[in-house]
Amino acid sequence: MATQPSQTEETSTPAPAPAPAPVASEVPTATTTAEAPQPDAVPEINVPPTPTAVSTPASAPEKVQEEPEPHNSITEKFSNQEWISLKEFRAILPDLLADAFPDDPKAKETPFTMWGVNIDPSNPRNAKVSVILMKFLRARHLNVNEAKDMLRTTLRWRKSFDIESALNEEFPNGRFDNMGQIAGHDKEGRPVMYNLYGGNKDLRAVFSDVQLFIRWRVALQERLMQQLDFETVDQTIQVHDYTGVGLTSRDANSKNAASEATNIFTSHYPEILHRKFFIGVPTLLNWIFWAMKPLIPAVTLAKMSVVGTSRHEIYKALSPYIDDTQIPKRYGGQGDGF
Repeated sequence: MATQPSQTEETSTPAPAPAPAPVASEVPTATTTAEAPQPDAVPEINVPPTPTAVSTPASAPEKVQEEPEPHNSITEKFSNQEWISLKEFRAILPDLLADAFPDDPKAKETPFTMWGVNIDPSNPRNAKVSVILMKFLRARHLNVNEAKDMLRTTLRWRKSFDIESALNEEFPNGRFDNMGQIAGHDKEGRPVMYNLYGGNKDLRAVFSDVQLFIRWRVALQERLMQQLDFETVDQTIQVHDYTGVGLTSRDANSKNAASEATNIFTSHYPEILHRKFFIGVPTLLNWIFWAMKPLIPAVTLAKMSVVGTSRHEIYKALSPYIDDTQIPKRYGGQGDGF
């Protein structure tokens, strides 16, 4: 039988051993504490900053240098506005020619001659050409479109009239011989043409064929134009002598011839006239002229002088413009003339 422990004896349970005291680990003190990278974090990389480029303003496209404009003593007097219009006019010259002569496929590139000057539409930068084109511009107050129409019409007229043929045409002996003369120059070198309406007493014969008279008169005008060099001289002096002409001398044919000639010279020879003298004008015709004065444009009127019939009056009117040696003797000068 097993012996029971006594009630006074304590039942003792063994006590657990005490846990060892934690050992303090010494962590060396660092001057800088590095942060441990976080999971999935990309380490920061210190990249030196990219130097900022110094911004420079964009350079403007280089302007194309224009070739120097060919000049002569006449073009040097053009105004700035005239040059602007002239350059615009020259630029449309090929198209103008193509429009003037639609049946000619090469018209826009074919050079042509006008008043002794060769004009090349593909290269119209020429001082003489500039002088000629400026005449059409000035006649239309620098309106390029209107000048284009005027030149186009003139070129068509010159072709249909056949200027070269008229220059070489032989006219009936004696009919027009004394009706017009080119003689001498004014003090600035401009050629002078004398229109002698009483040069042939048989005016019915002179104007019996109006178109023949017109061809003779245009040929005379073209010979006058050949005396212009378009470098120093580009205008003319006209003297209209009515000596021996009365109101009864003019019939329907002479009036038609005068009207057509005036229209031709106004439309196709612009800005050619420097001054015009009407001399030997009978008193009655003088009165008619002054009655029509309000109808004449001021610019044209400023170029005109109406002189009486005396030799002294005629010389007095011409001598301020034409040297004594160039004025024909019949008008009081010393020139041989005619």
